[in-house]
Amino acid sequence: MELNERKEKILDAIIRNYLETGEPVGSRTISKNSDLNLSSATIRNEMSDLEEDGFIVQPHTSSGRIPTDKGYRFYVDHMLKQIDEREKKVSEREELIIEKMDKVDAMMENMAKVLANNTNYATMVTTPKSLGNKIKFVQLSLLEDKQLLLTVVSDKNRVINKILDVEEDVNQEMIVRLNVALNTALAGLTLEEINLGVITALTKQAGKMEHLVNEVMQAITEAIATEEQMKIYTSGATNIFKYPELSDKERASKLLTTLEEKSQLTELVKDGDDNTGIQVYIGSETPIQEMKDCSVVTATYELEDGFKGTIGIIGPKRMDYERVVETLRDVKEQIKDSFESKTALNKQARKALEDKTKKAIEQITESTNEVIDDSVEKGASENE
Repeated sequence: MELNERKEKILDAIIRNYLETGEPVGSRTISKNSDLNLSSATIRNEMSDLEEDGFIVQPHTSSGRIPTDKGYRFYVDHMLKQIDEREKKVSEREELIIEKMDKVDAMMENMAKVLANNTNYATMVTTPKSLGNKIKFVQLSLLEDKQLLLTVVSDKNRVINKILDVEEDVNQEMIVRLNVALNTALAGLTLEEINLGVITALTKQAGKMEHLVNEVMQAITEAIATEEQMKIYTSGATNIFKYPELSDKERASKLLTTLEEKSQLTELVKDGDDNTGIQVYIGSETPIQEMKDCSVVTATYELEDGFKGTIGIIGPKRMDYERVVETLRDVKEQIKDSFESKTALNKQARKALEDKTKKAIEQITESTNEVIDDSVEKGASENE
């Protein structure tokens, strides 16, 4: 049976509230705690229609409403439809980004070597990263009794998969409830926005599955944090010995260590000038103490979907600035072009990915429907 948009939103609000509190839901609760902008009287009328159609029931004459099996069925079917639609939006463009990112490490490492050879300076190149990824949706799938597949899709359509081993047996009904709770609590949030209040509300809604929620949240945090990590590749460190002012044994040793250990180089990963994307540090202007006798020129390259990275050239203060800046501008364009030149995935790989995604969705849907059918049959048996 189809419901109009207003009835769908009211039913959704009733079920979400009941899942969280376990208490019958009244019209005032929905009016206060939802964005429907409807009066209590209007909500009561709609709730009466939903009750008449069998989606909700009033357990006591003086109480609010709770979902029926039919209401749960509508809610879960609607949720699965939304998940299916979101999955389909991971289109060819997003799949292309995934393929490119898998190969980007080798490309950036080679870029650092080529730059060092062409300039006779030391170089650094970072892999692209995108901070502040928002969670678009989360999907848990049951692999074995104590093993789950966690899929997190970001607002930039990056797909992160992680195998999660859990301490307790998990069934499909638990998975359905967890997916509802996770997406209700986390959709639209960045990692930084998942605070204690969010986690407390989520664990409260999970009830007996609190321990499992903690394991899943830890896995989500690790997955997103890994996604936002950046690698730095350096090359040409020994080129500094070609310049007498940098070849002092103590100075050179400190500079070499800095380039090899790389941890301090993150200080150079900043957006350049708004107009040129180029940042020039001369001597004491550099944020790294061991490079006070050098000049450092960095450029920020940008890719689609907000991914950014940094290219840097480190040399003496008497470096050929004009040549260095022109080189960095050329490299920025080369990186951008290399990502945009491939306009399609390999057809066979793309077909395999589509089939795998489709099969996973079908399995999740089939398993979920079986769980709900069992619940409906159980409820019918108890009523007889």
